[in-house]
Amino acid sequence: MNRIIPSFRHFNPSSSSSAPPPPTVPGIVTNSLLLWRYQILVPDSDIVTYWNHVFLVTCLIALFIDPLYFFLPYVGGPACLQTDNRMGVIITVFRSIADLFYLLHMIMKFRTAFVAPSSRVFGRGELVMDAGEIARRYLRSDFVIDLAALLPLPQIIIWIVIPATRNSRADHANNTLALIVLLQYIPRAFQIFPLNRRIIKTTGVVAKSAWAGAIYNLLLYVLASHVLGAIWYVCSITRQFSCWKAECTKENAAKVLACLPSFLDCNSLELPERQYWSNVTSVLANCDARNSTLDFKFGMFADAFTNDVASQNFVVKYLYCLWWGIRNLSSYGQTLDTSIYLGETVFCILICILGLILFSLLIGNMQTSLQSLTVRLEEWRVKRRDTEEWMRHRQLPQGLQDRILQFVQYKWLATRGVDEESILQSLPLDLRREIQRHLCLSLVRRVPFFSQMDDQLLDAICERLVSFLSTKDTFLFREGDPVNEIFFIIRGQLESSTTNGGRSGFFNSITLRPGDFCGEELLTWALMPNSSANLPTSTRTVLAKSEVEAFALQAEDLKFFAHQFKRLQSKKFQHSFRYYSHQWRTWGACFIQSAWRRYKKRKLAKELFEQESSFYYMSGQYDEYENKIADENGNHERTSPDNPNIDQHLGATILASKFATNTRKISNQNASVIDSSSNSLKVPQLFKPDEPDFSVDHDKV
Repeated sequence: MNRIIPSFRHFNPSSSSSAPPPPTVPGIVTNSLLLWRYQILVPDSDIVTYWNHVFLVTCLIALFIDPLYFFLPYVGGPACLQTDNRMGVIITVFRSIADLFYLLHMIMKFRTAFVAPSSRVFGRGELVMDAGEIARRYLRSDFVIDLAALLPLPQIIIWIVIPATRNSRADHANNTLALIVLLQYIPRAFQIFPLNRRIIKTTGVVAKSAWAGAIYNLLLYVLASHVLGAIWYVCSITRQFSCWKAECTKENAAKVLACLPSFLDCNSLELPERQYWSNVTSVLANCDARNSTLDFKFGMFADAFTNDVASQNFVVKYLYCLWWGIRNLSSYGQTLDTSIYLGETVFCILICILGLILFSLLIGNMQTSLQSLTVRLEEWRVKRRDTEEWMRHRQLPQGLQDRILQFVQYKWLATRGVDEESILQSLPLDLRREIQRHLCLSLVRRVPFFSQMDDQLLDAICERLVSFLSTKDTFLFREGDPVNEIFFIIRGQLESSTTNGGRSGFFNSITLRPGDFCGEELLTWALMPNSSANLPTSTRTVLAKSEVEAFALQAEDLKFFAHQFKRLQSKKFQHSFRYYSHQWRTWGACFIQSAWRRYKKRKLAKELFEQESSFYYMSGQYDEYENKIADENGNHERTSPDNPNIDQHLGATILASKFATNTRKISNQNASVIDSSSNSLKVPQLFKPDEPDFSVDHDKV
């Protein structure tokens, strides 16, 4: 409903001396008078554009209705014509409805502003809103043509003039009506051309879709065939009536049999003299189109009588005449068998010329409209063929050729050959922002790294995001190569691996899924207050494991965000970056593993130390016990010098000292084995990722 709300501009009565002041009747009456008497329509408003489309359809329908009057006369009996009054009523009703639309169109023109010709030097020009000036301009330009197209002349002729005429005959009615319709058909057909120009000037095209444009041009071609078939039918009836009339003239001249003009009207079929005349006259035999030996030649009109078209019902004869028009218009009249009759020859010439013009113009436009549906596909085919020829010329490996063709195919399926960047760059900045927000915001919010940012920062990021497509087994980054953009994954999976600079014994691999990002070294580089001009190097190798769709953010844009939006330098943002960064996650995992192994090593050393200390403690107690025994034995020896246990105690002491020495050696060997095993299990040290130093910026702030 919002589409057809009229755009009005208030008319100032003081600008026109002839305009009366606006009425002061309160309520609805005042509003209605203001709406219709003191408002001017803008030419490019929604209601005017909508009305132009409606009136264009009405004009086409009216052009289809008018030739239907040619099908009213038909052969109703032997050597007589009759008019189909029932069909005439139906055609008149539809014609009258179409005339009302023509009247409304004239009223719309009286209330539609126009652009002053003198103001078209720059811009769209200035609108003339004065009602008197609009009316004077319309009366001087298109009023006469619109009035000629509006007049209900066929209705007046068929329902007023012909019944009021005495001694009316079918021939007289038919020729008069056909002449009036043909004369009024010219201004009605002429109205389509300026209407087309106004629609194209306002909206750019008549039909917005290619199929609608093709149907519109085909409809115009069918309309021309419809008019041509109707003229052929009425000319066939006229030619038949001319033959009957000529034979009647011969009979009357011979004074053998009286042939009255009223006999050629089917209303006289019931008269006795008409029945007697039809039994003895030679008019029927001498005007039979099936007889090729007659002196009277029907030529191209013979089909209407040899196929009994003139005596069939309305639908049958209309469809046959439409087919006849399409066939001869598309073949330029090459299948026509004409006589030397002047009117027939001129008609054939017009068919040839009109067929050539319409087929070249309308069918050509129709072909152009249909080809526009596949123009992108044809461009892609040409580009693919050029790519294949170039690869064969450069003798690229077959595997590389397959990957290139796979990427071309995938890009076509994803974009359908539309250059999105060129479309966006042709739009104003505000529209580009709205489009990028609509396309990217919901997808960007799916990235957890962006979920904590505010709308202002997300809008700025969406404005500079660029779509990125990648096929399977394509490297986005290689370890050690410069990183010039950061990717935010929307669809697909990637494998991110690192060897920590090519160090032996170290390999880490993770899978990146939708919502992840890669190339975070660039973000660290951009957040550095005094970052160098050299781009950072990639610490990981990123390989596409499937077809990938992502958004890319260039290094310059990321540097712009870091300088313009200080919120990127907040501690919350830093913690969020570390949490979602796979580089920081890998470093954290390796750091935890190294700390765990160091802890296990210290714990094992402590346990060995405790075992050794316990052994030394037990050895000391054993020595004290031996000394105590020795002291007791010494006292006993002093009392008993010939005691034989002295030698036994001395041997036990020697054995205990040897056992302690061997135990220490075994402990030292176990400790060395543990140290060597811990060294073999040691994880290669992974360098900690660079972290921005914000102290300089904080001091400035």
